[in-house]
Amino acid sequence: MLYVITGPPAAGKSSWIQAHAKPRDIVIDLDLMALAMAGPGADHHAHSDVLLKVVHRARFAALNEAFQHLDKADVYVIHTQPSAKAMAKYKRLEARIVVVDPGRDVVMQRIEDMRQPGMKAVATRWYGQRRALSRSAMPQASRDW
Repeated sequence: MLYVITGPPAAGKSSWIQAHAKPRDIVIDLDLMALAMAGPGADHHAHSDVLLKVVHRARFAALNEAFQHLDKADVYVIHTQPSAKAMAKYKRLEARIVVVDPGRDVVMQRIEDMRQPGMKAVATRWYGQRRALSRSAMPQASRDW
């Protein structure tokens, strides 16, 4: 089964996966990948442009390979703001879309406390996109954790 975990920055997407994934599952999380590829002591959420370029290529390769094994392992993918093209691919793969959203006020406070200031703009875009989606077809939401 493919699980696509979406939501604004600092919503708790990684925490949701930690609560649901099993050791044999595959987890594709850009922040964890960047941390694994960065030097010792690197910040968990502030990555250089060069590191992000490398990590994005590695993520793309990991996704393509993981999609070949959905019959053998559950795959959890964090995708904050999937494009229409990505959503179409996830639909073809019969993914379960999980929206993690504790609410705009909580997210903005978490960003203030734990993230880079630029993440507020990403969260604002996410909420704007969500409003646009709610006027059409909204992905399946889940907050039972």
